Amino acid sequence: MTGWETSGTVAIDVRRERFLAHLDDVTDGVEPRILQAESADPSLPGVKAIIYTDLPEAGMQTTFTYGLSCVGHEDWSSGRPELCLSVESDDPAWGLAAATVGERLRGRCPFTYGDVITFGERISEESAMTGFLVFAPAVLDAQDATGIDLGDAFPVTIQGLYPIYESELDFIDERGLETFWKSFDFDFYDVRRPAVV
Repeated sequence: MTGWETSGTVAIDVRRERFLAHLDDVTDGVEPRILQAESADPSLPGVKAIIYTDLPEAGMQTTFTYGLSCVGHEDWSSGRPELCLSVESDDPAWGLAAATVGERLRGRCPFTYGDVITFGERISEESAMTGFLVFAPAVLDAQDATGIDLGDAFPVTIQGLYPIYESELDFIDERGLETFWKSFDFDFYDVRRPAVV
């Protein structure tokens, strides 16, 4: 049994189809574009970026990952995450970056609220942002983001990813997420906004 199969007894392709069916319900059947971050581990498939254009509104792009939840983490006792990234952009680099983060950190990062993740380079040519903040997904109701039953022992919870600047990553790391949210007012969908610190 590989690490990819540790999510339970349900076949990986069945889990994936159930997750896609859930997204179909959430998006009212909008057809996504699917890209993949290739796996660094030959025993594991890559993490998919399921990208929806003009969702939740015109000019926006929303991406969900699939593949992160198929590998365990010691902190996950009641569920496993997938990621959701919504930005005002049509550049698929944002969605592929979400999948790349999931692939690079699956099994190593718990993806809990307040985690900051350094991408290591500019996420897209249209922005100088180089990292992500993990928090609740702003574009989903709680019922659509939690307790997603894919047929095995661990339901999936969708965690939000928010692109941020390196200086903002440092601020959150030093002073905490709550101070960051309360200190600044900004549009977290706007990938061209100026850094707030």
